[in-house]
Amino acid sequence: MKDTARDNRDLPSGFQAVKDAITSRRSIRAFLPTPIDPQLLEEVLRIAGTAPSGSNVQPWKVHVISGPARDRLAADLLAAHQAREPEAREYQYYPVKWRSPYIERRRATGWGLYGTLNIQKGDHEASLRQHGRNYELFDAPVVLMFTIDRDLEMGSWLDYGMFLQNIMVAARGCGLHTCPQAALANYPHIIKRHLGIGDDQIIVCGISIGYADTRERVNEFQPDRMALEEFVTYHGD
Repeated sequence: MKDTARDNRDLPSGFQAVKDAITSRRSIRAFLPTPIDPQLLEEVLRIAGTAPSGSNVQPWKVHVISGPARDRLAADLLAAHQAREPEAREYQYYPVKWRSPYIERRRATGWGLYGTLNIQKGDHEASLRQHGRNYELFDAPVVLMFTIDRDLEMGSWLDYGMFLQNIMVAARGCGLHTCPQAALANYPHIIKRHLGIGDDQIIVCGISIGYADTRERVNEFQPDRMALEEFVTYHGD
């Protein structure tokens, strides 16, 4: 069988640009203060809005936060983290009970990141500081906060994932980087107070967006991905 994945001559034009946008996406944890052109950001969101959704429900709602509003939100989120306020996410993100192979992947990612930063196992203060960088939005000039109607079901959450991926891929296509952050949903009461969001909405996550600071070592980290044979099963005859 011909390996078309290795022979780009047989692939449609434009494939390489799509491939590059997808495969160059990574979670950036240090951004430059460089502003984002508002029209560019609007175009990214407009493209993302073409994501499919069951019965065209389009369950996504986006809050674009920058400037002083961004700084105030980040300050309050960081203060809650530093005070070790109990986290109060409105949905269960991770398994209640971890098991193989997921726990091994989680550990490899966590210690891989901390190893890149020379944070030693057991250094809880350094780990806490690094986790706190989430609430500083990794210095990105803009953060996008996402909400969903509380009465929508799992199918709409699946739709939401496609919308979020569209944002991240479109951002790469125009030279921007992103960091999707479920951690920002840990303090929904703070976010709702700042943004005037009612309790009929659930905070899904945030995405910090901007231009990567390539001088920062943390941005060198990228976790391993599974080989194709680990997650694909073919059915033919």
